[in-house]
Amino acid sequence: MRALRILLIVVVILGGLFVIADRVAVNFAEGEAADRLKTTENLSATPDVSIKGFPFLTQVVGGSLDDIEVGITDYEAAAGNGAEKIRIDDLRADMRGVEFSGDYSSATATSATGTATIAYDELLKTAKSEPTQVAPGVTANVVGLSDGGNGKIKVTVEATVLGTKLPEPVSVLSSVTVIDGDTVRVKADGLPKFGGVEIAESRVRAITDFQQKIDGLPGGIQLDKVQAAPNGVEITVKGSNVRLAG
Repeated sequence: MRALRILLIVVVILGGLFVIADRVAVNFAEGEAADRLKTTENLSATPDVSIKGFPFLTQVVGGSLDDIEVGITDYEAAAGNGAEKIRIDDLRADMRGVEFSGDYSSATATSATGTATIAYDELLKTAKSEPTQVAPGVTANVVGLSDGGNGKIKVTVEATVLGTKLPEPVSVLSSVTVIDGDTVRVKADGLPKFGGVEIAESRVRAITDFQQKIDGLPGGIQLDKVQAAPNGVEITVKGSNVRLAG
C-alpha cells in the first residue's frame, strides 16, 4: 500500500509539472505568434493571440493546432483606391486546423471565421459628403450615417434648393450588403424628397448609394455578411487556407 501511495504521489507531481510546462510553453508560443503576426501584417500594436486546446505540447508534436483565436483592436485595411485606408475596429478571428511548416516558420489555418466593426464615421468618408448638384438649383450631400434599426443604415442628407438650405435634413433607410467578398454596398430602400422638387432617381442615388471596397484583410480572409448596428456596421468574415505567418 505504501508503494502504491508513493506511486500515486509521483504521478500527481509529474502530472502537475507537465501541466505547468504545457502552460509555460503555450504562453511563450502565443507571444511569439503575436509578434510574428504584428510584423507580417505591419500592425501598429501587438495583437491578442490565444491558443486553445489542451495539452498544447502534444498538438505541437503532431504539427498542428486545433484552434487559435486572434484579436486586432484597430486594423487599417486598404480601401481599394491607392494609398487610402479604412479603419476596422475589434477584428476577431477564430482559426481552425492550424498546420505548421517543418521549421515552424509559417502557419496556415484550414478555415477561419470572425467578426469586425466599421464605425459609421469611417464609412461616411466614402459617401458624398461634399454638396453635389442633383438637379438645376438643387444640391445635396450626406451628412450622417447611423443605425436605422432592423439591420438598416439611416442615411441623413442635407439639401439646398435655389440657394436656401432646407430647414431639416432628410433621411432614408438603406440596406447594407457584401458583394464579391471585398465590398460593402449601401443602397437606399426608397428615395428622399427635397422640398417637393422632382429629381431623377439616378441623380438621387448618386448621393444616397455608395460602395466601400475593403482589401488586404489578415491572411486573406474575406467579407461574408454585414448589417447595421448601434456602433457601426458589423461584419462577419470567413476564409480558407488562411495564412497566419510566413
